[in-house]
Amino acid sequence: MELCSSTTVLKFKAYTSPHSFLSPITTTTSSVSLLQLKKTHSTLHKLSFPFRHFHLLQPPPPRNPTQFTAFASSSVAVDTQKDRLPADIAVTETEEPSSRVRLSVEVPPAVCEDCYDRVINEFMKQAKVPGFRPGKKVPESILISYVGKQNVRKATIESILRRTLPHAMSSVTGKALKDTVHIATKFSDMEETYSSLNCLRYDIVVDVAPVVKWIPENGYKNLKIVVEIDSDIGAQKASEQELRRRHKSLGVLRIVTDRGLQIGDVAVIDISATTIDQDESNVQKIPSAETKGFHFDTEDGEKLLPGFLDSIIGIQRGETKSFPLVFPESWRQENLCGVRAQFTVECKELFYRDLPELDDSLAEKLLPGCTTLEQVKESLLQKCLEVEQTAREQATDNAILDQLRKMIEVEIPQSLFEEQGRQLYGAKLLQIQANMKLNEQQLASLSSPKAVNEYLESQKENITGIIKQNLAVGDIFKRENLEFPTEELVKEVENSIAEFKRHKQEYDEERVKEQVQEILEGAKVLEWLREHAEIEYTTR
Repeated sequence: MELCSSTTVLKFKAYTSPHSFLSPITTTTSSVSLLQLKKTHSTLHKLSFPFRHFHLLQPPPPRNPTQFTAFASSSVAVDTQKDRLPADIAVTETEEPSSRVRLSVEVPPAVCEDCYDRVINEFMKQAKVPGFRPGKKVPESILISYVGKQNVRKATIESILRRTLPHAMSSVTGKALKDTVHIATKFSDMEETYSSLNCLRYDIVVDVAPVVKWIPENGYKNLKIVVEIDSDIGAQKASEQELRRRHKSLGVLRIVTDRGLQIGDVAVIDISATTIDQDESNVQKIPSAETKGFHFDTEDGEKLLPGFLDSIIGIQRGETKSFPLVFPESWRQENLCGVRAQFTVECKELFYRDLPELDDSLAEKLLPGCTTLEQVKESLLQKCLEVEQTAREQATDNAILDQLRKMIEVEIPQSLFEEQGRQLYGAKLLQIQANMKLNEQQLASLSSPKAVNEYLESQKENITGIIKQNLAVGDIFKRENLEFPTEELVKEVENSIAEFKRHKQEYDEERVKEQVQEILEGAKVLEWLREHAEIEYTTR
C-alpha cells in the first residue's frame, strides 16, 4: 500500500512505501529520452541502433578436409573475398515480408567440376593412403574408395557453397544484417541435385536493413508537437517541500500520550479493506489494501486516497476506526476504479515531531557548505529549477520520439526485433539482480528461452515502438547530413571505457565506440528536431 509517492515531474525523493493501493495515478513514459543519453555517457543501452552496423560474418578458420560438416539450413559465415569462378552463377532475388530477401542460386556444372577437382587435390595432399608415400599421386578411384564417395560428395558441396556464397550475396552487400544469413535448402536436397544433375541449386534467406517510409514524405521537417507538462508541483513548491523534508530529518519523534492524530504527526497503523455490497456473500477482501505496521506521515496526506486522512484524524493509540471510501475512476489499479470499500484502521503507535528551530544555526546540517538559511533556500530552489528544466526537455524529447514512430512505416526484421528485445530483457535482468541478488537457480529460470520468449511476446508492442523510434532517428541523421565533433566521440568513448574499468566490467571497445556514436547521433537529431519543430506546452 503506497501512501506517499514521488510522482511529480521534479522527481524529488519523497518517502515511498512499498505498497500500491493508496497511491494516486502516476504518469510514466515508455519512450527513451535521448536527453539522458547526452548527459550520461555510461548509460549506453538506453537507445541503440543495431540496424546501422551490419556486417557479414567473418569466415571461420580452415577446417581439416577429413571433417565434413553439412550446412543443412543453418546460419553460415560468408567470406567477403570472392574467388574467381570458371563460370557465372545464376541468382534470382525475391523480396519477402519483414525485410527478408531470398536468393535462389544455381551453380553450373563447370563450377561444380572445378570445386570437385580442388577437393580431390586437397585430399591427395593430406590423406595418408596405405601403400602410397605422403605427397605421391594416388589414383582417383583409390583415393575416393579410401576417403569414401559420400564424404567426397559432401566436401565438394561444401566447397561449392563456400566459393559461391560471396558471389550470391553480392546484391545484398552493405544491406545484410549480421548473423542472419541462412541456407534454407536442406543438405540432402542439395546432395540429390548434385548427384543427379552435376549442378547445385540452393536458396539463401537473409535479413536486410529495413527501409524507412515517411508518412507524409519528409514529415519530420514540419513537426507539430504538443507537450504535456505535469503541473502538480513547481520548482518553488518543490524546494519548500525539500527544505521541510530536510528539517524533519533533524527532528526527534516523541510518543503522543494525551490526544489523537493531528496534521504533522506520524502514526504506525494496520490497514485492511473489503468491498461494499448489499449482499454480504459478495463482500471480498482487497489484498492490495492490507498492510501492517505502516508508518504514515500525515504531511503526505494530499497524496493519498481521497478522504483517507480526514477519516483517521483524531484517532488515538490503540483505537480502531472503520469508514467507507470510493476509489477514483482514475485510479492506477484498474480493478479498483470506482470500487466502494470499507476500510478498517488500527492505530498502533502515535508520534509527534520535536523539531529544532529553523534558523541559520541549522544551515550546515540542512545543506553542507551553506552558512545561512537563505543560502539553503536559494540553493535548493536552483537545484529544483534545474530539475524542472531537465524534466521539461525530457518530456519534449519523449513527445518528439513518440510522434516520429507514428510517422513511419517499416518492415522490421525478426532478427532485429529479437536483438532489441533481448537487449531490453538483459537490462531488466541486471536491474532485478542488482535489487534482489538472485541465486543461480532463479537467474537460470529467468534466463531460460521460455522466459525470454514470453518477454518478447508480452512486450512486442513496446519493442516494436522502440525499434521504429531508433530507425526514424537514424534515418533523419543520414538524410540531413548531420555531424558532431570527432573529439566529442573520442572523449565520450574514453569516459565510457573508464566507467567499465571502474566497475571492473568486460567491454568490447569497438562496440562501445559504435554505441557512443549512435547516442551522439541521436542527441544531434533531437537537437535538430527541437529547432525545426513547432512545440506547444500544455499543463496536465
